[in-house]
Amino acid sequence: METAGDKARNAASAERRADIVAAARELYEEQGLSKTSVQDITNRVGVTRSLFYHYFPDKEAVTSAVLDDYVADFIEATHYWNAQRHPGDIESALASVVRLMRLGVFEHDAFRRSLASRENAALYIDFVNRVADRMASYIVETTVRDYGALHEIRIEHVYETFYVLILGIVGYLRTHPDASDEVLKDLIAQTLHMDRGDASPPGGS
Repeated sequence: METAGDKARNAASAERRADIVAAARELYEEQGLSKTSVQDITNRVGVTRSLFYHYFPDKEAVTSAVLDDYVADFIEATHYWNAQRHPGDIESALASVVRLMRLGVFEHDAFRRSLASRENAALYIDFVNRVADRMASYIVETTVRDYGALHEIRIEHVYETFYVLILGIVGYLRTHPDASDEVLKDLIAQTLHMDRGDASPPGGS
């Protein structure tokens, strides 16, 4: 059974780990991934390198934790998008989700630029895959579920369809940053077999 002392130590440990992740994220955003060392991170937090290695085996591990932080931010924004939708307003739901996707792709800081570089291509792919997985799971568990209670869902393999759609939109936006919102809305609606004259689509119930 966990004692009060154990809980306090675990909470302090979790807080210290979070401090290290936050410091790494700040440094990555300020100066980029490649220019940030473990020593920079420990200096920012004010801890020893040995304490850093108590929580993370290497820089790659703390970078993975920073990616999870970014994914959590994007999923929080998706929660907000879902909460702001108006039942039956398909066009508004499409327009707002396009804005959300643009924000996710084009928010600029040194870390995002580092991720987008050829040097970190594998890391960027990992990041986008994490976003697609979490975002697709969330939409399936919320907006699609709500829609399915009232309407026929006209796509099979729902999670997989959303996963591929998210990856596709992100990739398309990266290579076609000037693509119009109307094109993006059409791509989403066509992929999900939405009838835009219907009351509400998956993702816009």
